[in-house]
Amino acid sequence: MTPMAGRNWIVKSHALGNDYLVVDPSALSFALTPAAIRRLCHRHLGAGSDGILALTPSARADFGLRILNPDGSEAEKSGNGLRIFAKFLYDHGYTRNETFTIDTPGGVATVALHLRDGRVDQMTVDVGRATFQSTEIPVAGPPREVIDEEVEAGGQRLRFTGVSVGNPHCVVFVPDLGRVELGRLGPLLETHPLFPHRTNVQFAQVVARDRVRILIWERGAGETMASGTSASAVAAASVRRGLTDRAVTISAPGGDLWIEVGEDWSIRMTGPAEEVFTGTLSDNLLQSLASESPP
Repeated sequence: MTPMAGRNWIVKSHALGNDYLVVDPSALSFALTPAAIRRLCHRHLGAGSDGILALTPSARADFGLRILNPDGSEAEKSGNGLRIFAKFLYDHGYTRNETFTIDTPGGVATVALHLRDGRVDQMTVDVGRATFQSTEIPVAGPPREVIDEEVEAGGQRLRFTGVSVGNPHCVVFVPDLGRVELGRLGPLLETHPLFPHRTNVQFAQVVARDRVRILIWERGAGETMASGTSASAVAAASVRRGLTDRAVTISAPGGDLWIEVGEDWSIRMTGPAEEVFTGTLSDNLLQSLASESPP
């Protein structure tokens, strides 16, 4: 397969169940408007996904990436999305390099591919540095590190740690994930007034010094099976709270990611991605998308 394999050609991939459509906009006959994004990501009316990864030019990295949420909004960064996109670039002939850089709105990430029998098996991503500073996440209120603070949601008082790894996260440590009402509390925390740009939400249960289990409510997407930046944020928060060591396995419903937290709060994430299908959008769907795109 070569770049721009066909008009309106798309790839669908997943990383531990977190699925994305990958597109080269130069090969599309329609604009990626919010309405078109919502239709493409729709589980029943479109191709179905947790978002869209779109190749863009970059002046500061080898490749540029836009990360589009299924509600039509745009994300700053996605750890799973970076791995999926990196595999796409290698598998479909955009690069033969095994290490390269990807520019996202949340910063430039370096990706190293791990090949097995000539095929991409795992990827290590330098996610960036974690910060707990309220002005950088952001979290409302006076400038401070947001560590183990109280927040009220749905009549419950919860303790959370705020983290940014290029996008905002609200990490809530709990003794038992089985008692978490993710579908009720997730959207309340995502849109809480504390978070002026909304936030991704993770409920985390520490099970050992080197392992944490999580549930994820993703900003603009809802409940997801896995998230690379969520895993990175939870690992950073766990280290900052003294709950784990700096090398930690983060276990989401979709599977495990391996996270290393540096002394300078740099984050390295290792995990897989898997292609599901390649294909061309049908004339019927294209007609619907054309009617939802500006003339």
